[in-house]
Amino acid sequence: MSMLLYLIPAAVFLGLLGLGAFLWSVRSGQYDDLDGAAHRILFDDETRDEREEDQP
Repeated sequence: MSMLLYLIPAAVFLGLLGLGAFLWSVRSGQYDDLDGAAHRILFDDETRDEREEDQP
């Protein structure tokens, strides 16, 4: 029973830490463009050969 005195505050702390990380990611704009990455992966703007030619 005395172990609950340690586990409950630890669980609350980890929950608040996760909530803080989620709120930080929302405020920093991580969820602004959900479809952009899904569409961007389908289109290859330049090929590997073109990138190698651009380098000196």
